[in-house]
Amino acid sequence: MSLLEDLKWRYATKKYDPTKKVEEEKVAQIIEAIRLAPTSSGLQQFQVIVISNPELKDKVRAASFNSQIIEDCSHLLVFAAWDKYTNERIDEMSSRSSISRGIPKEKSDAYYNMIKKAYVEKQTPEQNFIHTARQSYIGLAFAMAEAAELKVDSTPMEGFDPAQVDELLDLKSKGLKSVTLLALGYRDEENDWLAKHDKVRVSTEDFVIEYK
Repeated sequence: MSLLEDLKWRYATKKYDPTKKVEEEKVAQIIEAIRLAPTSSGLQQFQVIVISNPELKDKVRAASFNSQIIEDCSHLLVFAAWDKYTNERIDEMSSRSSISRGIPKEKSDAYYNMIKKAYVEKQTPEQNFIHTARQSYIGLAFAMAEAAELKVDSTPMEGFDPAQVDELLDLKSKGLKSVTLLALGYRDEENDWLAKHDKVRVSTEDFVIEYK
């Protein structure tokens, strides 16, 4: 099946079957798709927390308007971005790149020093987080696409209290802030009202603005 067919199949699942668990190998494939997603300057400015523990899911649910989706889903992914850029974080990724590609670090120093000046010196931590959070959305998109290919249902969620989730997962100590949640599981087709409806999208003609 093509990616377009996979995307036509998927929808933001509203009711999961709590008796069906996503196979660990499929979860691993989804995580790998996120890990391989592109990010600005290849810095990978976010991490993913994978939650399958029912007690912890229940605590996150309490911080997410008591969403039944979180209770019933198989796995819950939390996308957490860097709270800010630091010289150390940029240096670490610079070193990884140098070692992996066999390129002397000094050859890329000018580029990474430019990044440090742009983000660490000239921006506030709040501005930094806006940028790092945007990178996590790229990973979120890759996760949903890979899940659709594997016929795993998913639901992206922004309806939660980030401060509460950050505290629950001790993200501050890791220099991270939660951005989005992604539920994974298998749809309860009989009880999910949305499963019976067509996907609604603007037509291509209305969606695309083209200049030739």
